[in-house]
Order: sequence, then structure tokens, then C-alpha cells
Amino acid sequence: MPEDTAEQLPKLDNVCDNATPEDFKMKNKVYELLKYAGPQLEEFPRAKRELARKIDETMLEVLRLVVTLENKHYKKTTLGDLDNELDVLRHLVRLAADADYTRSKKPCLPIKKYEMMARYINEIGNMIGGYYKSLNGSPQSSGNNAKKK
Repeated sequence: MPEDTAEQLPKLDNVCDNATPEDFKMKNKVYELLKYAGPQLEEFPRAKRELARKIDETMLEVLRLVVTLENKHYKKTTLGDLDNELDVLRHLVRLAADADYTRSKKPCLPIKKYEMMARYINEIGNMIGGYYKSLNGSPQSSGNNAKKK
């Protein structure tokens, strides 16, 4: 790139003034969950691929909401949406680990892998609860994850 072109570019010093360090930690945690869960979802039996797809879509929606949260000035509505989406994800993953959900009585998600995914989800939930506290001074009464902290 020529030197004179570099001088014409606007400075981006204040792009994410409203983002906090918690935003980035949450995004990284969701990213770790996606990296861990991806290979697990590919191992689902053919009859339950729709469940795997729904879990994947929900995780991607959680990531989208975290990125949205990072860039919004007013965060409470997005934080509530994120809390709800994480709760849906929690229940989908739990269903995948339930042996009674499949005809073969073998869970789509082995217990060790379920525990690992549940740990990631709980950590994200704790981050959401902490975020509620930082915004309100106390957990929001309707926030599912905030109450569990």
C-alpha cells in the first residue's frame, strides 16, 4: 500500500468504546465451545442429525448475540436474548445426552462430552450473570442464568 494512501485512512481508536473486557472473554468462551462441540455434533447418528444441526445453529446464534452485545451501547435487551438462547442450548445439549431420546438407548452425546459442553455453557451463563450484576447492581429477576450464579 502506498504511503499516501495509509495517511488517508481514518483512525479507528474508538471503535469499541462501549465494549468491556467481559465481552471479549465471553466471545472467546463461546468460540471454545464451538470448536469443542463441532466434532462431537458430526458423530451424531443419522436419525438425530437434525438435533445436531439445531444445537449448532443455537451455538452460532449465541455467538452472534455475544458479538452484538459487544457492539451495542444499550445491552440489557441483547443480554436477555443471549440468556434465553443459552438456556435453549442447555436443554438441547441435555436432550442429546439423554439415552431415552433415541430408539437404541444410546445417547447422541456421551456423558463425558456432555459434561464438557455443559461446563462451557455454565461458564458462559456465569459470565452473563456477572454482566447482569455489573449493569444493574444485582441479577435481573427474569434472567435464568443470573439466578443460578
